[in-house]
Amino acid sequence: MLSSQITARLKSTHKFFSNTTACLAEEDSVFAPKEGMHTVAQHVAEVAHTIDWFVEGAFGTKGFDMDFEAGQEKIMGCKSLTEARRRLNEAVDKAVKALEGKSDKELLKPLPAESHMEGQPTETIFWAMTDHTAHHRGALAVYARLLGKTPKIPYLDE
Repeated sequence: MLSSQITARLKSTHKFFSNTTACLAEEDSVFAPKEGMHTVAQHVAEVAHTIDWFVEGAFGTKGFDMDFEAGQEKIMGCKSLTEARRRLNEAVDKAVKALEGKSDKELLKPLPAESHMEGQPTETIFWAMTDHTAHHRGALAVYARLLGKTPKIPYLDE
């Protein structure tokens, strides 16, 4: 069933992200390489926000919220890595729950017109989540190195 494959992929994406960013600590929360760039906490908060955005857009009652400025305010207001990680864990849990009981037919139905992914199969949101999360995982690996830390290899259990 497609939902179990997607759930496994989502969980492994979260694990890889967590492995890479495990070397970052609360005191690193507000680090950014230069002014105007996302901080460590904001990167993690953006991943969480985007997962929530996709899930609400595909399965929620409100649909895709295209007020990106309001979303950015929530992300930019995050100053704590601990808080951002809590948000991320909750977002992943909600996404997994949203998948529970979804048939292949439901996951293959086209996304609504108000989405920038209009007409693509609903399951596409999960691949977009994976790609978006990997983008931020890579950025945070660079941040970690700039802080003198060595991120774990994401795919290995150490």
